[in-house]
Amino acid sequence: MRDQEPAPLGSERRLSTKEAAELLGVKPETVYAYVSRGQLSSRRVSGGRGSTFDAREVEALARRNRRESPGGSNSGGELSVRTRITLIENDRYFFRGVDAVDLATRHTYEEVAEWLWTGRMLPGRTFTAPAASVAVARRAVEALPEHAAPADRLRVATIAAATADPLRFDLSEEAVLGTARTLIPTLVDALPPAGHHRRDEGPLARRLWSRLSVREDPDEASLRALDAALALLVDHDLAASTLAVRVAASARAHAYAAVSAGLGVIEGPLHGAAGGLAHRLLRDVLEQGDAAPVIAGELRAGRRIPGLGHRLYPGEDPRARALFGLLEQVPRAEPALLAARDIVETTARHAPLHANVDLALAVLTASSGMDPTAGETIFAVARTAGWIAHALEEYGERPLRMRPSGLYAGPKPPQPLPE
Repeated sequence: MRDQEPAPLGSERRLSTKEAAELLGVKPETVYAYVSRGQLSSRRVSGGRGSTFDAREVEALARRNRRESPGGSNSGGELSVRTRITLIENDRYFFRGVDAVDLATRHTYEEVAEWLWTGRMLPGRTFTAPAASVAVARRAVEALPEHAAPADRLRVATIAAATADPLRFDLSEEAVLGTARTLIPTLVDALPPAGHHRRDEGPLARRLWSRLSVREDPDEASLRALDAALALLVDHDLAASTLAVRVAASARAHAYAAVSAGLGVIEGPLHGAAGGLAHRLLRDVLEQGDAAPVIAGELRAGRRIPGLGHRLYPGEDPRARALFGLLEQVPRAEPALLAARDIVETTARHAPLHANVDLALAVLTASSGMDPTAGETIFAVARTAGWIAHALEEYGERPLRMRPSGLYAGPKPPQPLPE
């Protein structure tokens, strides 16, 4: 539960040094340090010692400090970072103030990515990868063992593409946007084909389909569902991988390195790999024809049921709702949709949890002839655009600000040298 904000203070009210320090939660000498840094203005007390401070300025600084402090009183002990990219509230989420579901269902992934980066809508935008970048990335990916995970392939492709870009250390907005528009299609084009043919032209979703599905000619409804999944997953505020990206960008790592940091986090079972767990659960339900024994087996093994519930959405995950709606237009998806509904209804007898986007993604991958790891690939490719948006934003902040202080809990020094 968040602490309540202090009540608005009157416009004419002045605070003493002691009152200002108490409101800010600092020592009195720190209040004067804020004055010397230009963060507060002060007024000498007429005929006496000390100063007074504008209550509105102190209140605004207190709110700002709470937002920026890793252990701020309104952060629940979690890191809070000011951002203009994504807002999540009331079981909805917004990209730069616009409903994200509306964007994802009415625009392509590339168009949504541009909106996230620049705040401009560019209809018909497509991303093209330079041949040299694709060639070096593809060679690196082909050198990996067959059992390499999606994140392994994408991380290796990212590093390889970086080596082919001598201008990667240019962190200007124009240069980083140029990197984004070529890196994402490079990652897709570097992946091996799932079937006999690899498509290297056309919209990104169509090219990605040929890397994920053994069905080489998708119907338009299936392709639209994949494209919308990419757009729905493009960003989700400060997820673990996004925080890693911002830490890298705070240290002024180039865009390729920042994306690589995100890829290093994303394959965790509580993050990008969750879609694969949901895919396997869904496949087991489809094979048995009944969710009850599958759910019972998961609970007996002490495992949580993947694809259900989300800490940021007390109600329904809007991404799942939108993707399920699109999958209803795919005739081949009906069995998987029924199995997903069975999972939700069976689990609801004990815990009323809604389906999250991982279960919707599992329906897409399971009904499209895709491997269980396809959801992780979709997630990573989609989120790369969001990572670039956060890196761009972080490049405009103070360097190395993402550097919390450790709370040392070890033996009190000095300790004797070990023998």
